[in-house]
Amino acid sequence: MVVKAVIPIRKGSQRVKNKNLKAFGNTTLLEFKINNLLKVRNLDEIIVNTDSEEAIEIAKICGVSYHRREDYYASSECSGSDFFEHLGKVTNTDVFAYCPCTNPFIEVTTIEESIDLFLSNVGEYDSLATVSDVKHFLWLNGSPINYERSKQPNSQNLPDIVSLNFGLSLIKKEDLIKFRNIIGLNPLFKKTSAVESIDIDTNLDYFIAEQLYKSIVIDGVNII
Repeated sequence: MVVKAVIPIRKGSQRVKNKNLKAFGNTTLLEFKINNLLKVRNLDEIIVNTDSEEAIEIAKICGVSYHRREDYYASSECSGSDFFEHLGKVTNTDVFAYCPCTNPFIEVTTIEESIDLFLSNVGEYDSLATVSDVKHFLWLNGSPINYERSKQPNSQNLPDIVSLNFGLSLIKKEDLIKFRNIIGLNPLFKKTSAVESIDIDTNLDYFIAEQLYKSIVIDGVNII
């Protein structure tokens, strides 16, 4: 089956201005992601889906494909479901790999293993997503939702809840269009390390990621 990685880039990011093109690791988050994906042995193509001319130029320089996104699909009016359906319709592939560049630490081996795992189980599962353990005391509307107030457990004994961290999502093209989501009805979850799970969504996330990169790559501290 053909597997293509799509890197979504929107120039109008709101919480961290132009975050996908911010400096990172002596380059930009986008180029950093492209360079990592180029090392993945079982990807057939890498596509930058974007409304940013700067991102398109980076794609050209790196030798990967691009799709110039229509204005609506880069706007705040476009829902997540509309966007995912759009990605499925404009990407010619069997298996769609959603690879945001705001998850810079997911390792090449993790991506390769995930693709192999999904392809070998595609008849049983309709999607694969990287996830993180959530061992926090969660409340909603004034009440705890993952423990009983009168029987509070130690944090390690909380229920095994996981959260999507969007390091990697895999789904067949037809299911991406059908479900209008990168997660199907019967997903396979692959847990990643705390560092791999980092998703740059705020300025604090970006600061933490920069410091981790410096510690791991420059100072050689093994914290993965």
